[in-house]
Amino acid sequence: MSNAAPLTAAAGMDRAKAPSALGTLVPLVLHYAFNTLGPISIAGAHFLTSLLFLHYLPPEQFGLFSFAFVVVPFALSMGGALFGAALVNSANGKEPMTEGELAAYMKANLVFAVLAAVAVFGLMLASTAGIALSAILSLYGALMTIRWFGRCHAYAVHRMPRAIVSDLIYSGILVSGLGVLLVTNHLTPVFAAIVLVLCSGTAITGFGGGFLYAQASALWRGSLRAFLPIWRDLARWSLLGVISTEFTANAHAYLVTLISGPKAFALLALGSLFMRPVSLVMTALPDAERATMARALNAGKFGDAMRTVLQFRIAGLVVLAGTSVLAAIILLWFPHLVLKRGYDEASVAAVLCIWVAIMAIRALRTPESVLLQAGGEFKPLAGASVNSSVVSLIFTSGLLLAFGPIVSLGGVLTGEIVMALQIYAQARRWRARHD
Repeated sequence: MSNAAPLTAAAGMDRAKAPSALGTLVPLVLHYAFNTLGPISIAGAHFLTSLLFLHYLPPEQFGLFSFAFVVVPFALSMGGALFGAALVNSANGKEPMTEGELAAYMKANLVFAVLAAVAVFGLMLASTAGIALSAILSLYGALMTIRWFGRCHAYAVHRMPRAIVSDLIYSGILVSGLGVLLVTNHLTPVFAAIVLVLCSGTAITGFGGGFLYAQASALWRGSLRAFLPIWRDLARWSLLGVISTEFTANAHAYLVTLISGPKAFALLALGSLFMRPVSLVMTALPDAERATMARALNAGKFGDAMRTVLQFRIAGLVVLAGTSVLAAIILLWFPHLVLKRGYDEASVAAVLCIWVAIMAIRALRTPESVLLQAGGEFKPLAGASVNSSVVSLIFTSGLLLAFGPIVSLGGVLTGEIVMALQIYAQARRWRARHD
């Protein structure tokens, strides 16, 4: 037996009891506190990182890093689309995932990491970043895609603590590394990017030696051909949905940065900085909740799946409410903590209000979207994402050219509304078929 064998789910895992209904608020809070421990630690680390960049880097360089924090998470979302749901299905089916299937996933993930690095390098160059900075950030993107695959795998085989450990390693090294740069007066874009590479690479060790061996051995083991059925039946539709969702959610980031420059994007990034905890939770929670919903649906426990949808929505709205209140307090009474010369308080407040509206719609629609993913409804979801992305691109481009960067966020808001309406309609039809 190879070292990769323990990474496959044990036989009978599909018969594991689905989580029981949470009858009180305290167990519900504890459940989501555990699920979000890792993501919240990363959200806090990224928030502190952005604050440091905001205070110690010129607006243009802050805009560059903010753009990188849009591009790399996009790669992570694509990786989740390619492997997340498919891993859950493979690991929790009637037959346990074989070593050959795992090797195919690992091989495909390595190829995707290389493609992600190339894409990050090209986009950073296009945003006026230098060659050295672009190269380092491209390596960061590759390592982060491998780490995110590790998280997807850990959730799929019910080893969530490994994902949490990896998240804590990442956030701990990021904060301490940037702290050292700040104290030694070496907080420059290149050194900061090196810290990002260091923390992402080290965090991969949190998944254990078995995962590291399996991922490294994918260089000579596994077959991409074995991944083709997964691509054909599931991953391609999920990936199309993620790509179109990205254009719905972040059209402004690409258009403003590439048309108006990173300095213009810095103001929009400053507003989204306050919403970083919400966006990261909305990105990370689906990995855990998708597996929970899938187990419930496979066991015929439709009510448990719907309860998870409700709890997911409550958790997202609670995080959004807390984040919004904190942001309002900072802007009203302590603006000097985040703003420096060159940023207009009224403009930042306007951007923040639009972002709160955008994140509220995402918090409302994401649980239904994850439910449909757990139910295998990837093609309809992709259609909804494509439609909303077209709306978002058209409105964002028009508003940017006519009224400037701030108003262009209205295009993102419009796209989110269109997507939410379509997803809710699909969810109603899906529930009607399963009632």
